[in-house]
Formats: sequence, C-alpha cells, structure tokens
Amino acid sequence: MPYSTFETEHRVRPDDIDMFQHVHNSRYFDYVLAARYEQMDRFYGMSMEKFMERGFGWVVRTAHVDYKRALTMGEYFTVRTGIESINDKGCRVAFTLTSKNTGKVCCDGYFDYVMIDMATGRGTKVPEDVIAHYGI
Repeated sequence: MPYSTFETEHRVRPDDIDMFQHVHNSRYFDYVLAARYEQMDRFYGMSMEKFMERGFGWVVRTAHVDYKRALTMGEYFTVRTGIESINDKGCRVAFTLTSKNTGKVCCDGYFDYVMIDMATGRGTKVPEDVIAHYGI
C-alpha cells in the first residue's frame, strides 16, 4: 500500500555546524525528528501530544542514514518523510534531505519506530485506528 509523503523546510543554524564546517551527523537525526513532529500534527492531524493523551509514544528502534553530501551554514533544505510500512508492531518512516540550493540529496534513510505504553515504558500494539489513520 503506498503512503503519503510530506515535506518540511529547514535552514542550517550556526549551532548545527561541527569542527569541519558542515552539519554534524547527529543533527540530521534531529532534522528528521523535528520534521516528523510537525508533519504528524499538520498533515496527519494526529500530533505527538494526542498519542501521549492516549498513553502512547513512538520510540526509535533502528535508525539508518546514508550520508551523500554535506549541508553547510545557512543552507536551506527540505526534509521529505513518509511511512514506508506500518503494522501492529510499529512503522518504518523513510526520509530524504535535499539541498534547496543544489536540488541534490544530502542524505536519505529510514527510522523504525515502536509504539510504547507510556505507563509501563514497554512496547505495545499499534491500535487499528492509528494504522488506518496513517493510511493516507
């Protein structure tokens, strides 16, 4: 089943830069997570806060990033994300970061998420209504 993808624009800030004068590798994770946080609310209409009100949270189980080219100070870029697969155990969200200056992909990859029960901190089944809701 194909799922929708969404884009969020960001700009590299001074505190994102490492000693080699490009974005530190850990910031790419932050960019994807920040974009996903916004997209959950804006495009899916199901914010992280709504999950928490229901006693659920999403936790990253696996992160895979393929770095292709560096982002630099002040550069604008887009973060494109979309669910690749979802089931009662969790979901995989694929992403691509693309430089607005060059139109070239800076990195891509995926995150595997597991739903947790906030009260216990343990994995739990993803409710059917959530699976259906993300099927846009």
